[in-house]
Amino acid sequence: MIRLARTEDAAAIRAIYAPYVLETAISFETEPPSLLEMTDRIGSTLATHPWLVEEHDGAIRGYAYASPHRTRTAYRWSVDVAIYIADGGHRQGLGRGLYRPLFDILRAQRFRAAFAGITLPNEASVGLHESLGFTPVGIYQWVGYKAGAWRDVGWWQLELGAPGGAPKEPLPLVELSLPEYWV
Repeated sequence: MIRLARTEDAAAIRAIYAPYVLETAISFETEPPSLLEMTDRIGSTLATHPWLVEEHDGAIRGYAYASPHRTRTAYRWSVDVAIYIADGGHRQGLGRGLYRPLFDILRAQRFRAAFAGITLPNEASVGLHESLGFTPVGIYQWVGYKAGAWRDVGWWQLELGAPGGAPKEPLPLVELSLPEYWV
């Protein structure tokens, strides 16, 4: 089941994320967030943007969320997206299963473009994003130092809506009529 995250999911989400922080260069954080910090992240994100979890037999196996792309006002129609899958859950369709409804919600909120920053190399993440329609837009070279090396971050973009005249304001997540199982 794919559903909106709740702050009570923070421990499970933190357990999925911590190995990415501690054992890989995928996340540029160097210390996993505390349970309180993760709870705050989920709550503050859900005020405006979707955060989804995939739950199976009561266990969360992955999550995906959107956040503002940048803070300046003209960027408000663009979001950054991220996805993390629990160890042992890769290559089972969880990424696609989480991203597709996330993009549907973002479109309903009137967002125009989604951006994914991927620490390189990461063939699996690049493959997932490109298979969902993301196109490469550039690389920040040597932008972060982690795990004993300088790291590049590639950026991919997904068009969520067609360009046109003046866009309508993005809708806060709470203003959408989501199916009952989402809440």
